[in-house]
Amino acid sequence: MDTGVLLTQVFNGLSLFSILLLMALGLAIIFGLMGVINLAHGEFMMIGAYTTYVIEIFFSKYVNGAFSMYIFVALISSFFLTAFIGFLTEKTLIQHLYKRPLDTLLATWGLSLILQQSFRNIFGANNVNVDMPKWLIGSFAISQDFNLPYNRIFILLLAILCVGGITLFLFKTRWGLRIRAVTQNRNMSSALGINTRKVDSVAFALGSGLAGIAGSALTMIGSVGPSTGQNYIVDSFMVVILGGIKSLLGTILSAFTIGEIQSVAEFFSSSSMAKVITLVGIIILLQIRPKGLFSMRVRA
Repeated sequence: MDTGVLLTQVFNGLSLFSILLLMALGLAIIFGLMGVINLAHGEFMMIGAYTTYVIEIFFSKYVNGAFSMYIFVALISSFFLTAFIGFLTEKTLIQHLYKRPLDTLLATWGLSLILQQSFRNIFGANNVNVDMPKWLIGSFAISQDFNLPYNRIFILLLAILCVGGITLFLFKTRWGLRIRAVTQNRNMSSALGINTRKVDSVAFALGSGLAGIAGSALTMIGSVGPSTGQNYIVDSFMVVILGGIKSLLGTILSAFTIGEIQSVAEFFSSSSMAKVITLVGIIILLQIRPKGLFSMRVRA
């Protein structure tokens, strides 16, 4: 067995973990707070990816001298644009379907199809590639057989930064306090004067924005296409369920577990078999911990 290749695969699993974590953090906020299963979350991810693609083209044509910095503009733009679209989605669609889970599933599935077709009409059906800045190309050599690619290091650091930012937001700001209060007891929070509708809108926008960042990060490790988001939506929901709904720590640990299992399993077998192994592992873990790795006690 080539140890260097195995270690590389383990590190690549951290990249998958980072993207799954960014996706699942948004889902955990939306699902945990509002009980909404958003099947268009993968397409929100692709909004961030295509935003990065457009900004990369703009910088290469018109601001080539600052091309090495475009990725920061792309990350910020991806977050705010996707958050804004998520905010509009909640206001115009989701808020009319609360406590109607089947209608919500159907509506968000329809939205995902509309967005996929919109991507095809605007950008074409083929996958697109985003050129990385020079400082993200190459790798840091640990040994002759083990290298750490700069782009994957950057994605891992980005995920750590986002987790830190979300933690500070939830535990150190008024809006974070409101979100946690509504998550634990919506009726009591409303009775105490918290506008739960506004909290829902802000939370949905925040979760969507995190998906946009995940999409931007995804462009650094591969090509993206109109249906790429569908490849991550199921894994993201598995992360949320396995980690325990409403648990930030559980989401982080389950994203790491799923990312590493899937990446290492691909080293020993095929990608399809890796999916099977991952699903079997999740089923076994849920048999042991039916409410997930970490479950937060809440009052109805």
